[in-house]
Amino acid sequence: MLKEKLLEKSKEAFILAIEIYNKPTIKYRVEAFSFFICNAWELMLKAYMICKFGENSIYYADNPNRTITLEKCLQKIITNEKAPIRKNLSKIIELRNTSTHFITEEYEMVYIPLFQACVLNFVEKMQEYHEVDMTEIIPQNFLTLSVNMKALDENVIRAKYPEEIAMKLLESHAQLEPMIAENNQSFAIKLEHLHYITKDKNKATSYVYVDKNADTGIKIVKELKDPNNTHKYTMKTAIKEINRRLQSEGIDFKINQYIFDLFNKKYGIKDNEKFCYIHKQYAQPSYTYSMSAIELIVGEIKNDSENIIANLKKSKK
Repeated sequence: MLKEKLLEKSKEAFILAIEIYNKPTIKYRVEAFSFFICNAWELMLKAYMICKFGENSIYYADNPNRTITLEKCLQKIITNEKAPIRKNLSKIIELRNTSTHFITEEYEMVYIPLFQACVLNFVEKMQEYHEVDMTEIIPQNFLTLSVNMKALDENVIRAKYPEEIAMKLLESHAQLEPMIAENNQSFAIKLEHLHYITKDKNKATSYVYVDKNADTGIKIVKELKDPNNTHKYTMKTAIKEINRRLQSEGIDFKINQYIFDLFNKKYGIKDNEKFCYIHKQYAQPSYTYSMSAIELIVGEIKNDSENIIANLKKSKK
């Protein structure tokens, strides 16, 4: 059947995108990744359209020998043009379409947050649309793309490339930065490098010394955290993310506000700043939750999904 053939080719294109991107010897892996990941999405969405709308839906009405573009597939399947998952793929399609003229190695520094989100979005939709678990084909740890941590330096870019190419890269960077800040993890997965102070050397991955007068040492400053980054989930979005994870792992269990509240009471989630941030700037405080809270709840459900609600109710009594 055509659907099965499209899915097999989609899986192959996805694996090629991952393998090429994670090869350190390939210089222009951004161009290759954008081509193959778009190809994987297009084939996967067309297979879904065949199931939902029939085989004729993937062809142009006035040209039955030509299949529609990836952009057209997105418009038909993910109808909300403001959905982060659609905006993510639209930006990568733009990159693919201009890659012949403008791609440089430095595009990796700009697009890696979008690429990583795109990979995880594909895995999620493959499961949702076709009940295909991509982690059975490519191990979970290989879904993390290798990252060049080098910062983007405008002066270096302008000196290294002709004006047209330099401007295109810098404009892309300027355009994507606020979009990454505004959207959730379906659009981009931000990369952060965090430092913690510990007295146990066995827990450290690097060492520094403290000297208030030194240029190469460190100074201890008061720790600042942005709850928009560390605790970005409302109860509604946290529940949605928990249910998405459970579904992706094949666990037949859905939580709602009542069950979330049971977890909250049993584990004191609202009383633990690791799990919950209390916004006190309003007359009525509001609460947002961290990824750690989500992982705690998902982990407990995975351990005993059949008895978890009864156990939570017992502890409440």
